[in-house]
This record gives sequence, C-alpha cells and structure tokens, in this order.
Amino acid sequence: MEKLNLNDPETKSADVVAENIDALKALFPEAFTEGQAGIALDFEVLKQLLGGVVDERDEKYGLNWHGKRRARQIALTPSTGTLLPCPEDSVDWDTTQNLMIEGDNLEVLKLLQKSYAGKVKLIYIDPPYNTGKDFVYPDDYRDNIANYLELTGQTESGRKISSNTEASGRFHTDWLSMMFPRLKLAKSLLAPDGAIFVSCDDNEAPRVRLLIDEIFGEECFVSQIVWEKMYTTKNDASLISANHDYIIVAARRDAERAPIGSLPRTAEMDARYSNPDNDPRGPWKPIPLYADGERKNGRYVIVGKTGKEFSPPPNSHWRYAEIDTQALVADNRIWFGKAGDAQPNLKRFLRELDEGVKARTIWSHKDVGSNDTASREIKALLEVEESPFSFPKPTSLISRIVELGGNCPDAIVLDFFAGSGTTAHAVMLQNAKDGGHRRCVLVQLPEPLEPDSKEHKAAIDFCDRIRKPRNLAELLKHRLRMSAAKLKSDTPMFTGDLGFRVFKLASSNIRAWEPDAADLENSLLKNAEHLVQGRKEQDVLYELLLKLGLDLCVPIEKREIAGKAVHSIGAGALMVCLADGIIRDTVEKLANGMVAWHKELAPAVDTRVVFKDSGFADDVAKTNMAAILNQNGISDVRSL
Repeated sequence: MEKLNLNDPETKSADVVAENIDALKALFPEAFTEGQAGIALDFEVLKQLLGGVVDERDEKYGLNWHGKRRARQIALTPSTGTLLPCPEDSVDWDTTQNLMIEGDNLEVLKLLQKSYAGKVKLIYIDPPYNTGKDFVYPDDYRDNIANYLELTGQTESGRKISSNTEASGRFHTDWLSMMFPRLKLAKSLLAPDGAIFVSCDDNEAPRVRLLIDEIFGEECFVSQIVWEKMYTTKNDASLISANHDYIIVAARRDAERAPIGSLPRTAEMDARYSNPDNDPRGPWKPIPLYADGERKNGRYVIVGKTGKEFSPPPNSHWRYAEIDTQALVADNRIWFGKAGDAQPNLKRFLRELDEGVKARTIWSHKDVGSNDTASREIKALLEVEESPFSFPKPTSLISRIVELGGNCPDAIVLDFFAGSGTTAHAVMLQNAKDGGHRRCVLVQLPEPLEPDSKEHKAAIDFCDRIRKPRNLAELLKHRLRMSAAKLKSDTPMFTGDLGFRVFKLASSNIRAWEPDAADLENSLLKNAEHLVQGRKEQDVLYELLLKLGLDLCVPIEKREIAGKAVHSIGAGALMVCLADGIIRDTVEKLANGMVAWHKELAPAVDTRVVFKDSGFADDVAKTNMAAILNQNGISDVRSL
C-alpha cells in the first residue's frame, strides 16, 4: 500500500511543466537525453528539428515587460493547496451543480486543472482595471496560499496588502504580471469549442489584445466589442468623456471555428419584410443586386418584365453570373418594382433566413444596459439606497455574453473575478429563459473592506446589516441568494438549479514533514498523524476529488461496513475509508464488504481506494487489507 505525501504529484494540482514535457517528448523523442536531474531537453537538436521556425534574434515582436519570465513560471508551479467544503454557507448543497469558491483565483485556477481542464464552455472575467490605485491580487510568486491567508486576516506579517501601489500603478508591469498566469491557466480550462470574454477599458485594452494573441494565438482572436456603459456626458472628464468599455473575445481554437452563437430575431427585424407581390413564399426584403467593383463576367444587361434593360451602376457589377441571374428572374426572385421598370433587386425571403442574427461589435446601453442599469438593479434587488458593489455589470450585458458564448444547455460558465456575482445571476436567467441547465463556477477573493475607505462605506454598512463579515465574498453570496429568491418569485414554474456550493481555499489536509533537528524524537511523534489536526473527514474527501481529477459536484455515497464509514465517489471511481482503529480482526470483514460494494457499483474505470495511514493498528493490518483488495481486482490502494 503506497503512502501519499505532499511531494507526490497526486497531492498537487496539475503539473503543467510535466505535461508539456510529455507532449514534446511524444512529438520529438530524439530531442530528449539524460541530464543531471534525469530527463533533459537538447535544444540544439530541437532547433534542428524545427528548422527555420526558430527565431534567434535578440529583438523579436511581442509583448514584453519586466517580470514576464517570473509570471510565466508561477503559472507553471503546481499548487499544494486544497478547497475546504462549506455546506453551512451554501444553498442546496446536496443537489446544486454550481460552485462559489473563496480564495486567490490564481491558486484556485491551478487546483481546478485536474477536474475541469478542457470542460469549460465559456469564461467571462471583469478583472480589476489598472487605474493607478491599489488592486488586491498580491502574487509574491512563492506561496499564494500565504497571500490568501494574509488577505483574509489569518496571518499578521504586516506586509502591505497590494501589488499595485500609487508609485507603480500607472505602469503596466504589475497588472500584466497579475493577468498573464491567470489567462494562461484559464486557457487550459476551456473546452475545445470554448470561448473567453474579457472586460477592460481603454487603459489596458491594447495589452489585453496582445496577451490574448500570445496565450491563445493570434488566429483565436474573435472580436473587440464596444459596450456603451454610459449614455450621458461626463463633463468632469479631463478631455473627452469615456462612455464605453471593451469586451475582448477569443476562442480556444481558431476564430474561423469559434463557437459564438447568434442572437434571436426581434419583431422589429421581421417587420422590415413585406410581400407587396403576394409571393407564395411569404414576406421578403429587397437587397441590391449589384456589388461594388468591376468584374468582367458581372457586366451584362438584365432585361426586365417590361422589356426595359438594366446595366449595373458605374464601378460595380451584378452579384451573379448571367445564367444564374436569368434563373432568378424566371423564379420570380428579382423585383423590378410595382410597375416593373425599376432597378432590379434581389428578393431575400424571411423564411430562408437563419433563426438568429449575428451579434454586432457595438452594444448599445438600450440593448444590454449600462453602469446605471446595473446600479439600479442591485439597489432594487438588495433594497438599499446605495449599491454596496463598485461598478457592477448589468445582468442584461452578461446574459448576452452567456447567450453567445454559452450557447449549449449544459455549458460550464466560469468567472474567476466574480465581483458582484452578475455572471451567476445571468446564467440563472438564461437557464430560466431557454430551459437549459448550465453550471456556473465563481471565484472571488474575500477581500477585506477598509473601514476608513469612503468607497467601501456602503458595502460595510450592508455587511453589518446582514450580520456578515466585512468582505466582498460575503456580499457576493448574499447577492446570489437574493437573485435566486427573485427568480423563484418571477418565474414560479422554473425548477432549475438556483443553489451553489461554497468552498474556501486553504493549505492541504496532508501535513508536510517538518522535522526539528534539535528534537527528532518529538518530531517523529508530532508527524505520526499524516493529516492536519482539526480538519474534517469531508475536507479530505474533497481534496481527493480535486487531486484525482473528479468533479466537485460528483455524487458521494456513504455506507457503514464492519463498523467503519466507507465512501464511494463518482459511482465507484474512488472509494475512501478514513476511519481509525482498523485492527487485524476487522480487516477481512471491512475488505470483503468494500469488494462487494465495488462489484455492486461496477465502475466503468479502475477504482482507487484510499485509507488513512494512521487508521491501521499496525503494518500487518495494512498489508492484509491491500492483499485482499488486490486479490479481488482492486490494485490501486493508497494511504494518506
């Protein structure tokens, strides 16, 4: 029975570096050799294999900044953290498929890799804008869990809670270093037919474009949408009133195959179609039969029904070859006006159009709301005079994004800068609208609200009113509860998922080996228990889900076997017994009971069984347990 510790790859998040090496080795095995630390890459051989693709010039095109190498490295560093389940903070814990995770999103994105890589259909993020003021994502590139603990007041080192000070905020370096690893990890979570939508302003839009191009590939860029966030002029603007923000869209694969859906047609669009000639094919709209530019085979004469001849206007040509145009005339698809002597137009029938229309790059506040819309929406929902959220997005805006990018009923939608929770609210609304069962995954740092900040006063007052800790994550959870309640009230027939499971970022449940050189004996006794004291059985179960790549909402069953609690996860993909006091006399009964349950479940994949190492009375009991399970076809047996 193999014992797992913090140095094992299986107790960490996905090792991106190892995966990259495996991928390269599969493509170019001859480029690998032996090195001091084991396998090594021979760059000279690799360059030869790549031929002229390698660019060895000192000056290269691309986005560079001081700290980029470090930012790339932090994205590749596995996490040893975990997510602790919080049923008491959740809504419909036993049934919901939605997740709300509290913690530094960089660390959380790493932890989600094994379970959700390649499964997320849509990512929408509204990261902190680089305004020159502080933003609270202080990556120190060493221990992000330590950052998280500090931000939540769990440590007292006295270090400033910011990575973007007044002195450096006007520079782009800190913001880019914050965004790069997060976008890098986000890409791997996207499904092959997935897409990402990123909100930004004028200040960082150019750099977001370049980041997207570098991380996703220039061919994956889809569009840069202009959203009219404000419909009045800001007279206090220094030069020009900025009434817009951007939403930059990229596909996981190339833009030609981007999975961007269409918007439903409106009654106003359909009203543009009529049927003045009572065509049996129904309403139609005339469109010009000519196109700009001269084309040799497009310069000919069309004879109308009255015998009048028509030539294309100067510097233009007919859209179709002459033989095809004659066929259209014969089929009554060319309109020459009521009198039959007008410039010919092509009849485009309403019945032949797609059910939807393509989205445009300019989104008006009339269609998708504005900052003011969002503020009024929040105030009405929470019944307050002042919104506790700074610059929330309107649900109508995010609903359009979900409609375009999450255009399948079972899509997973991720927002790792969750803020006010508008994304989850929009997903609920879209599910209620079209009967879908989309899932939402939110990540939000429980950023403390500053008592002395005027900007945080409304938020602090609201937290005090609802008797919750003063941080943004608590505000978010309350908004989700209120949004669900309103949706239930507005659409009583809707029976979809309105709950969410809360998890909180923490250090691993598996203790690290921390010997005291001056007192090794006590060190051994102290570390005899491999699991962190105070953690619950449920905490360990969900860490196993994460580290073994299972969905955090996968069903967990529990049975009493030989007086010990045994859990089956994912219909038998994982079986866990964390009980104490497994002695020699109970091993056979416990093992045979687990084997019987395993046969009953008949999992489609090989089953892994995990025990608590200290749960066995001695090595004999542990050895006998592994032997019985092996004899019955369960060979993957581990201990914590």
